[in-house]
Amino acid sequence: QVRLVESGGGLVQPGGSLRLSCKASGTLYFSLYVMGWYRQAPGNQPELVADITDSGNTNYGDSVKGRFIITRDAGRLTVTLQMNGLTPEDTAVYYCNARRTAPNKLLWGQGTQVTVAS
Repeated sequence: QVRLVESGGGLVQPGGSLRLSCKASGTLYFSLYVMGWYRQAPGNQPELVADITDSGNTNYGDSVKGRFIITRDAGRLTVTLQMNGLTPEDTAVYYCNARRTAPNKLLWGQGTQVTVAS
């Protein structure tokens, strides 16, 4: 059974940085998956933060461009989100996501809380 386990959330002051990590475990052809991060704040719809393909192509949500960086490590089966210049608007539960096609599969982690407050 494949699992995605996030870590690295917490409380940070505005302007600070946090690094989130997501490790995949189980039988997973990691290279076939697009790995990503989504977030959901109370009362809001889930939104894409960033995703990355095996070849390193990245896609960022407009609100995080220039501040967040997503990377992946095939050897460690991990995807990392470096978050810089955090603002209170970044407060949300952040979810790791893995998706592939042929066959279609979609996996989610349990989520990690990020709170930006002074």
